[in-house]
Amino acid sequence: MPCTTILVGKKASHDGSTIISRNDDGGFEAKQVLVIKPEKQPGKYKTVISHLTVELPDDPLQYTSVPNVTKTNGVWPACGINSANVAMTATETITSNPRVVGADPYVVYQKKEGRNGKEVPGGIGEEDLLTLVLPYIKSAREGVLRVGALLEQYGTYEANGMAFSDSDEIWWLETIGGHHWIAKRVPDDRVVIMPNQFGMDQFDFEDAYGAKKEHLCSADLKDFVEKNHLYTGRDDVFNPRLAFGSRADSDHIYNTPRAWFMARYFMERTYKWDGPDADFTPESNDIPWSLVPERKVTVEDVRYLLGSYYQGTPYNPYDNTSPLKGKYRTIGVPNSDVCGILQIRGYMPDAIKGVHWYSMGGSGFTACFPFYANVDALPKYLSGTTDTVSTDSAYWQSRLIAALTDAHYGSNILFDERYQKAVWNRGTQLLNEYDEKILKGEDVKLLSEANQKITDMVKKESDKALGAILRSSSEHMKIRYHRGDN
Repeated sequence: MPCTTILVGKKASHDGSTIISRNDDGGFEAKQVLVIKPEKQPGKYKTVISHLTVELPDDPLQYTSVPNVTKTNGVWPACGINSANVAMTATETITSNPRVVGADPYVVYQKKEGRNGKEVPGGIGEEDLLTLVLPYIKSAREGVLRVGALLEQYGTYEANGMAFSDSDEIWWLETIGGHHWIAKRVPDDRVVIMPNQFGMDQFDFEDAYGAKKEHLCSADLKDFVEKNHLYTGRDDVFNPRLAFGSRADSDHIYNTPRAWFMARYFMERTYKWDGPDADFTPESNDIPWSLVPERKVTVEDVRYLLGSYYQGTPYNPYDNTSPLKGKYRTIGVPNSDVCGILQIRGYMPDAIKGVHWYSMGGSGFTACFPFYANVDALPKYLSGTTDTVSTDSAYWQSRLIAALTDAHYGSNILFDERYQKAVWNRGTQLLNEYDEKILKGEDVKLLSEANQKITDMVKKESDKALGAILRSSSEHMKIRYHRGDN
């Protein structure tokens, strides 16, 4: 499942928030945004893909979720924030290598074969993890420990990375083979960039087996590495990417260029990014996993990157003057089902700490808007999506706007940019207005009113943009003629 992740530590963000974010590049699966009440969380969970039954604790928290509308291929809840103001995004598909998977094979579902055959359940995977973890954790660290325990008990059938945040910390976890895992606390002053590859490039086993302050892992991970001769590095500092990741030609087209563009954005002056003497190129294998950005990072920065397509470089697929256009896989792609940016604002009261910023469906041409997580339900424009295309759904309306903008980029991008800016401006204004009301002591029930007002605004601006873009696209249809007679 191709995705892109950006994590922003509290000292790297402009307001002291922790920010975890990800494009869920699912493949045109309609999404709805739901609030899952504790009484709706099952006591037993049956996975769709691996046919595994997992017993769940009996004390779940309320949480938000962005599942697929149709569950035929699994739930895939993507990301959410629970009532303890802990956020989770799961998951980023990452890479591995045959040495790792051969030493600890994936736990793959086996169908019943023949009359006397037996069905063998597989492990857990991306479609399951948010449901299995987010309702039961009260800190980012607890999220890591719960996932680690589940991996050790049930295993997994795929390689994934996932992020957890609370108001103080961000943790990143990556799976290793079928049962092993590694996790690292994101330094407060850093930004992490993840483009579908094994990411971590430094790890301290001494801390992981000692104080466990910044590093956590499977209890036997170091022995696993040594026994199976997994490490290929020569430095004193252990580089997990060299041990557990990949170094394939396809990475240089599909993955590393995205890391290059994101790092270039955050560290524009620190390194040289272009030309024959560049410090890093789009095909470099050693682009850092984490960076200290040259300036404080905003939600707008994160959303720009998650919708980006190599603007300002020769690789922009819409630049018809460049022979290199479209050479590399972009970050913003049409099969992004949702871009979720989860902000935990430690300086705010608990009721308004957790804010979602969502962009539904499409690529870089959809509007991003906020809503409060600590509510009993969400507006129908978000929660009422069906598998039928409708402009009454944020998901489908956004996808329509994105598809038409892409089809006639030159004539439609201006309308789309105006649309995105209008939603950003008004959404931020409404968030500030309702923040002030809560800070002045008004009832937190106003948060549902705020979410409704924000989504009503998004619907109005989307109607307006869709009309303008549809008209422009119609005027550029190939069968249009300009003769004055009938």
